[in-house]
Amino acid sequence: MLQTEKQYVQWRENKNGNESLHKARWLSASSHAPPARIVVVDDKTTADEAYRLACEGTSLLWRGDFHNARQLLQALKRRIERTNERSEQRKIKKAANKSAKSAKSNKTAFESSETPKDIPNLFHQQRQIQAQRSRILSRLLLELDSDYASHLRRSPDVSAACTAAFGQLDKAADESCVLSFRDLQGALGAAQWREKGVPVESLGLSIYPHYGVFAPPRHEYVQLLLDAPLPTVHDVAYDIGTGTGLLAIILAQRGVKQVIATDLNPRALACANENFTRQGLANVQLQQADLYPTDAPFANLIVCNPPWLPAKPSSPLEYAVYDANSAMLRGLLQGAKSHLAKQGEVWLILSDLAEHLQLRTRDELLGWFANAGLAVTYRLDTKPKHGRSQDETDPLFAARSAEVTSLWCLQRV
Repeated sequence: MLQTEKQYVQWRENKNGNESLHKARWLSASSHAPPARIVVVDDKTTADEAYRLACEGTSLLWRGDFHNARQLLQALKRRIERTNERSEQRKIKKAANKSAKSAKSNKTAFESSETPKDIPNLFHQQRQIQAQRSRILSRLLLELDSDYASHLRRSPDVSAACTAAFGQLDKAADESCVLSFRDLQGALGAAQWREKGVPVESLGLSIYPHYGVFAPPRHEYVQLLLDAPLPTVHDVAYDIGTGTGLLAIILAQRGVKQVIATDLNPRALACANENFTRQGLANVQLQQADLYPTDAPFANLIVCNPPWLPAKPSSPLEYAVYDANSAMLRGLLQGAKSHLAKQGEVWLILSDLAEHLQLRTRDELLGWFANAGLAVTYRLDTKPKHGRSQDETDPLFAARSAEVTSLWCLQRV
């Protein structure tokens, strides 16, 4: 949604030989601060010049052809990749030199970047690289009018996608807005996914994500939910942090009489509601809540697929992937006992990637179970099938290839 408090950007632009000051509403899907410096660029601007300006912290307001802006963004990506490759090569060379000196002094020889000792540093380095890449690419801007109409040559109609993503603008104020080209691409992509849907092959159905609602690209955990035996009594189940509503749909289809799905994000609740309606589910209730529902019957089953990595999110969408200090996971476990019916179960869907990245230990996880008064009844495991787990060139390949996703079945001690 749009920022509750309006923010604005200013820039100077030369039109017909006259330079004037311009002002527009600033929109940012990631809540980035308005850029301090903006220059106007167009089709005559070279990719090298644009890259230099973006790296210096200057934002670029595009006035050329719409499709050329997309090509410029691709060119910026290629330059970022080449710069990162050269930086990585310098690090390897530096490490190799250090290794040679160490060997001469009979010290431990250089260890490769895939050794467990280096994995936590590699993870944080990769996140820093991704954040810097995002900042540079987000500096290509465009202006839309108060109806989200673009006046660039060959521009598609983006008004419907932007309205769905960012909400209505104040037409009475007749303000134009400025946003990053990447945010616009995100809105257009979300509109396509919402129309076409994301297939979940093991269920034979599609999920329709909304803008700002994370739709997991990996569905190997779905089979775990299908294979796990339901509790003998399964009248009431909670789906905590429902997102698109996928887990609640699985529970309802498996015969749970009443499913209560919660989420704190209004976008997620609207998204889940649309998916429930598409599936014709009348036995699923939605509630806006931070974890557990209020005024609800005790649950025979509590299901949750929390963010898997205990790190600080850097954008709203990353809250589905990163859970700072494992706050959601620990909150879920601590509250489970007081919401479970007798003989009730918790199904926790969790990858052990955090353990392979040395961000969390297995002992810590088991300790949180015990402190919450929960014990492991059984565990179902599956290996990842996504491309990055097979990519030996990925700096984190050692961790990704060893990853296991589990369904932990927990009960009261």
